[in-house]
Amino acid sequence: MTAPLRLGVAGLGTVGIGVVKIVRQHAALLKARTGRDIQITAVSARDASKDRGISLSAYDWESDPVTLARRDDVDVFVELMGGADGPAKGATEAALDAGKDVVTANKAMLALHGQALAEKAEAAGCVIRFEAAVAGGIPVIKALTEGLAANEVSRVMGVMNGTCNYILTRMEHSGLPYEDIFKEADNLGYLEADPTLDVGGIDAGHKLAILSSIAFGTRPDFEGIEIEGIERVSIDDIRHASDMGFRIKLLGVAQKTGRGLEQRMQPCLVPANSPLGQLEGGTNMVVIDGDAVDQIVLRGPGAGEGPTASAVMGDVCDLARGLRLATFGQPATALEAASPAKSILPAPYYLRMELMDKPGALAKIASILGNSGVSIDRMRQYGHEAPTAPVLIVTHKTTRSALDEALAAMEATDVMASAPVALRIETV
Repeated sequence: MTAPLRLGVAGLGTVGIGVVKIVRQHAALLKARTGRDIQITAVSARDASKDRGISLSAYDWESDPVTLARRDDVDVFVELMGGADGPAKGATEAALDAGKDVVTANKAMLALHGQALAEKAEAAGCVIRFEAAVAGGIPVIKALTEGLAANEVSRVMGVMNGTCNYILTRMEHSGLPYEDIFKEADNLGYLEADPTLDVGGIDAGHKLAILSSIAFGTRPDFEGIEIEGIERVSIDDIRHASDMGFRIKLLGVAQKTGRGLEQRMQPCLVPANSPLGQLEGGTNMVVIDGDAVDQIVLRGPGAGEGPTASAVMGDVCDLARGLRLATFGQPATALEAASPAKSILPAPYYLRMELMDKPGALAKIASILGNSGVSIDRMRQYGHEAPTAPVLIVTHKTTRSALDEALAAMEATDVMASAPVALRIETV
């Protein structure tokens, strides 16, 4: 008779309680699908007295997650505490040192320390699984490591932060400014304790680093990602984009080129009728281009108790079945060091600027763009009141380096009332 798979769950927030509920409610289903019982033997969290809406009396309680990770009656350490360092990393390392497999939802820890943890796990004959770390309930890690393993991936692209997508789509539908919708999202509990992790693109950047590693066989390289958040996107930008047939998304793009690994997380304009353009609310989407499969689109809930706990338990079920894979799809020691590269592929750009309302201001901007080799596709000046005039420009395809040269020259003039906003128009 096959012995039960025994879990130690560290972290009893939304996702941790979701895992407890699935183990309880679907015990028979889990056994039927994996061939063995899956049980929780012990749990750990900061506050044992907190009411979590569910009884935990059936499980041993450990105040220290490291102690939980080392218990003899724990086969799989389930890390749901979060945080790149501190207790999460310490307990994960303790579990691996004790010969335990690890299932985690911790994208920050993997993006920053994934290489070292993968090497430790594989040296100990252990497995780290982390489907829940990227895109919530979407099985994108499994798609890359298993279903698309025969493909040479050329690009991974997607919307990977539901909070940012909620804010941008809510701004569009309500007509309210960023500041108002930011407060609304905070009141609804959508934002991280440090909101810059969401709106600054950092959370999504962690996820992109993980996907890049699997897709391109490189060590996770969060530091190599060009990151720009959505804080400067205005309601005017969203209206202008809509007028031109586009929507604004915080878009992550990773592709390996002859120059190295290009990784960027930034607000972009995408066609409104594209799959990414049609994405609403807190939903996530990942688009993968492979040489054999062409393109696949994965769409689903990017967060929440049920979707994220579902992803955690998908990993647990794989371990119960005996499926053991290298952390990032191939041995950690075989992963290449990533060589960061900036995008040199030309693309059209959307520019919004406030000019001083003085004669020759617009002509000076047009001249600067021309001198940098940036040609104008469309230009629009809106009704205004002195002393400034809002101007919208859409360029023909140009390189980011040429555009940056022009932007620097603009800011050195006496006609700019504020720094211009530049958003790439992405083909999807």
